[in-house]
Amino acid sequence: MSIDSAATESLPTRADPMETTAQDRDVVLRLAPLFFVSGVAALVYQVCWQRLLFAAFGVDIDSVTIIVSVFMLGLGLGSLIGGDLADRHPSWTLRFFALAELGIGTFGLFSPTLIRATGALFVDASQWQIAVANFLLLLLPTCLMGATLPILVAHVTRLWGNVGKSIGLLYQVNTFGAALGVAIVGFFWFLLFEIDTAIRMAAALNIAVSLLTLAWIRRDG
Repeated sequence: MSIDSAATESLPTRADPMETTAQDRDVVLRLAPLFFVSGVAALVYQVCWQRLLFAAFGVDIDSVTIIVSVFMLGLGLGSLIGGDLADRHPSWTLRFFALAELGIGTFGLFSPTLIRATGALFVDASQWQIAVANFLLLLLPTCLMGATLPILVAHVTRLWGNVGKSIGLLYQVNTFGAALGVAIVGFFWFLLFEIDTAIRMAAALNIAVSLLTLAWIRRDG
């Protein structure tokens, strides 16, 4: 991925590096919590979608392999696509992030119905047909999830001029959010809510992140 080279080429020229340090810090302090919340929602989805898919197609080594594989494929493809978009349109990185979060949240709202309908449609299908159905069903949202990190890395790298520092911060906060998401859904939400409610709460988090990012873009103009 060419985030480093593209971001370095597009780095703004600063007359006084100290002059914008506070501004950059403010941007990252606002952005990091949003990506933390995105990480929470992502792992809530993974846990809940796995349960729905297991209920639809059964729990065995093949089902686990299919589900983990589609997540990894989607995240990988999304990372490539997100990095390419950020390289080609560096001024749109925050908008791409907001749109990705909105897409994830929108899919999340309808995902319980879609997963159950797919399970009913392919209940008597062969293993490879079930695998293809799951890949097609979850490929879009997992690609959107995978795209968010390289998009934000490109944005923060343009501010800091340091791709390692940017990746370190964003990966850290997103991973902490993911860990919290697993803990919340495993220890609390499944005890308090039905699985559909847990998924829709995660979707609400994504949509909130998208709207806050768009409001931030509009305010800063």
